[in-house]
Amino acid sequence: MSNTIKSEIKFNVELDENRVPEKLTWSAQDGGVAEEEAKAIMLSIWDSKAQETMRIDLWTKDMPVDEMKVFFHQTLVAMADTFKRATDDEKMSDTMKDFCDYFAEKLELAK
Repeated sequence: MSNTIKSEIKFNVELDENRVPEKLTWSAQDGGVAEEEAKAIMLSIWDSKAQETMRIDLWTKDMPVDEMKVFFHQTLVAMADTFKRATDDEKMSDTMKDFCDYFAEKLELAK
């Protein structure tokens, strides 16, 4: 019998009277994170039985649009890196990164 280790990542969402997120915090004890504030969260969960992705996309009402654009760009770059590690498909990962460069250029994010 193997010993199972459990780790918890927790998200808290404070909503206004219209149920719009006002404050997001997250904690991950194993990572040394306790009630850290965030302005946006994107979470994807694979449902193997249904063969579909479930998503939670939240952002606070005071999340600046310019920061949202950077958040999306960095998320897309991270997805390309994760895709490479998960599939070892370097060609498609490079194609995804080309799109990330295009995305940054069109939004004038490149420095």
